[in-house]
Amino acid sequence: MNPIIGIGLIAIGSIGAASFYVPFKKVKSWSWESYWIMQGVAAWLIAPWLFAYITVPEGSLPVILSEAPTKAKWLAIMFGAIWGIGGLTFGLAMRYLGIALGQSIALGLTAAFGTLIPPIVAGENLFASKAGILTVVGVSIALAGIAVIGYAGILKDKNLSAEERKKAVKEFALKKGLLIALIAGLASASFNYGLEAGMPINEIALKYGTNPLFQTNPTMIFILIGGFTTNFIYCVYLNIKNKTYTDYLSVSGKTFLNNVFFTFLAGTLWFMQFFFFGMGKSQLPPEMAIFGWSILMALNIAFSNIWGLLLKEWHGTRKKTIVVLIIGIIILILSTFVVSIK
Repeated sequence: MNPIIGIGLIAIGSIGAASFYVPFKKVKSWSWESYWIMQGVAAWLIAPWLFAYITVPEGSLPVILSEAPTKAKWLAIMFGAIWGIGGLTFGLAMRYLGIALGQSIALGLTAAFGTLIPPIVAGENLFASKAGILTVVGVSIALAGIAVIGYAGILKDKNLSAEERKKAVKEFALKKGLLIALIAGLASASFNYGLEAGMPINEIALKYGTNPLFQTNPTMIFILIGGFTTNFIYCVYLNIKNKTYTDYLSVSGKTFLNNVFFTFLAGTLWFMQFFFFGMGKSQLPPEMAIFGWSILMALNIAFSNIWGLLLKEWHGTRKKTIVVLIIGIIILILSTFVVSIK
């Protein structure tokens, strides 16, 4: 096990997660609900099955899934469904706040709840060991970085006129976005609960010779089935309510293929965060593995804000605001290295 390698692998996944919303800018003539569920087909149905199939020993996936405890599978699906609400509102948070601010707030809450709740529920005293104390310290530093980025968002809101905000983020709505980001953060933490509930599935995968780097891949099949179900129901509801179900057939063949390509690219980038997260977490010492979730979320926020800068979401703001933002990003990145302290 090597914590630095683990952090590096998680960082690769974070780049994918922070980048997944960018391809949506290339989607044409489709409503949000149409392109959101299309990327979900790639991210939550195709990718988990495909990556699980190619990363477990040949022919063993059906056996692993059939032997996995029923309780673990249903708990993973249940937490996945709750996470699906978070994933759904997560997309809306970025829709109303932009990639930078939306991901910062939602993922900040996800980091805190997803990291701290599982050991608390398990009855662990986080202050009884060095690893537990480092976990609390790391999460606290990450939250401090998120608070700094949030402050940068407030400064941005004050700096820009209503017209400039709309130019940076077309549907910018601070109050609505903050409420949705809060819901997204609370619900999204359930993905980590699903990973914890799926540990017995991991053990079956290891029993049949799966490389420890890929042990979580079969578990993610069940978590993402739950997540897809929640999102599918809501997006179909919106398709019917807004009469956007014609999106898929009303565009030209060229536009349809363009939209499928970019939504599937977005979905694949999204899935890569958990593919590399599972690999990275396996490289963390057992007593530090709990902090892996916080590392993922912190790096997601850092990279999403870097994308926000590149996409000029902060264009027109004062230098002081940009400096505050960069300080927040640096704090977040530094928080991830707490896990490597000996």
